Amino acid sequence: MSRTLYVIVCAAGVASGVGRLIALAQEDGWTVQVIATPSALAFIDTAALKEQTGRPVRSRYRAPTDPRPPRADAIILAPATYNTINKFAHGFADTYALGLLAEAPGLGIPVVVLPCVQTALASRLPFRRSVDDLRAEGVDVLLGPGALEPHEPGSSDPGEFPWHLPVQALRSKPLRGTP
Repeated sequence: MSRTLYVIVCAAGVASGVGRLIALAQEDGWTVQVIATPSALAFIDTAALKEQTGRPVRSRYRAPTDPRPPRADAIILAPATYNTINKFAHGFADTYALGLLAEAPGLGIPVVVLPCVQTALASRLPFRRSVDDLRAEGVDVLLGPGALEPHEPGSSDPGEFPWHLPVQALRSKPLRGTP
């Protein structure tokens, strides 16, 4: 049985390394569909990701005449930016990526978030509240000791980003439609 994983990518310098996450997910048997926020398109190689996944990178809602893609069995949001995490927590759906995230908890689709935030933003009360709110809804936010620690401003490195963490986190999650 095929399992579909949506990997939602935000505009962060480390986004260029998302192919590593995709390879790890594929090794675990996932069929991967990449969804990019509109700003993330400038940070990723959409042609290479299409070749890696066999599917075009999506960043917009489909046209009514386009075929409906399979629904996600799970979603990984990585790298997740300050802006997207706050919008997700507050229910915004002003992009295709946020629309998918907004409905996922209500549909019982597991969501794992791997933030890419620097210390000045991660320390802000609105961000800390957003992380707490998402966790209260069952979203797995991989932030803090034993997960991802915020980086100093200007110091993120795609080579050091822990792409393996969200794939590992999914291994312990029940998927939509399974007991």
